[in-house]
Amino acid sequence: MANIKDIAKKAGVSISTVSYALNGSSKITEETTERIVAIAKELNYIPNAAGRNLKKKETKIIGTFIEDYTGSFFGPIFKGMREALSSKGYELIVCSGVQSHRFIPEKAIDGAIILDVTFSSEELLNYAERGHKLVVLDREVEHPNINQVLLDNKAGAAMAIDYIMEKGHQKLYVLPGRETIYDAKQRLQAVREAIKRYPHINYIEFEGGADVELATEQMIKEYTQPAAVFCFNDETAIGMYNYLAGTKYHVGEHIHIVGFDNIDLAAYMQPRLATIDFSRYNWGYLAAENLLKMIANEEVEPKLIDVTLIEGKSVQAYPRV
Repeated sequence: MANIKDIAKKAGVSISTVSYALNGSSKITEETTERIVAIAKELNYIPNAAGRNLKKKETKIIGTFIEDYTGSFFGPIFKGMREALSSKGYELIVCSGVQSHRFIPEKAIDGAIILDVTFSSEELLNYAERGHKLVVLDREVEHPNINQVLLDNKAGAAMAIDYIMEKGHQKLYVLPGRETIYDAKQRLQAVREAIKRYPHINYIEFEGGADVELATEQMIKEYTQPAAVFCFNDETAIGMYNYLAGTKYHVGEHIHIVGFDNIDLAAYMQPRLATIDFSRYNWGYLAAENLLKMIANEEVEPKLIDVTLIEGKSVQAYPRV
């Protein structure tokens, strides 16, 4: 691959003259600039972005870090981020995997939005101490260079439990997410607090990250009356729908389900899945907006993303005898 030295040799000029030409400097004549640019094209010269960025001290690129790319959850979040960033001349890259963490200390990006449990809080604090600007969506970390834009998980979980209880249900299963995930921890804490208001309820809590098919099978084996279940995400709830479809038990009649996230597929489930909704687009937009403010050394406040309940036919009133 050609470099500046190759261009300078072919043009018969100094390396600094080539640099001036490629950066559009007025220190050399237009004729010289045109000749050097033409030679650069002829040699298929590609600028060294890392070196250029070191001089400018910016890349105009923001990185968002996620654990993996599976599921349909992230699309609206990325769209919100991208629109907030593009309005200020920034671009977005999506990163996954421990090796990608080095983009932060190597300054390959101007800032980072974190929704990735593979980062430890200690690692993020270390980057923040070095002056890197970060927005976290998946934990509470206090540092002047770290901003938090979090879901109101506790309010959402409490809404789900109250909705089930208002329908008169006597038995409740809870199927949490992985115990290492911040959102799941917050939801489970809120569920346990909410249950205290309903001492009559027969409450069964599965282990965090329990297999949905095994959990549903256990619910069927224990079935003596209509039961409700709160799944900590819609994908788990939909997995329960699929399993029950092969049995004599029906959603909204025998098993009453509430999910969380209101993913696109939730609206098409039959019966319609009751779920906790929030704007993933707004979540991404606010995260990116706050990060840009931090990069510009403006003050920002932590944000809490509001949630609402979408009622569905997957939860019916407990039958009275």
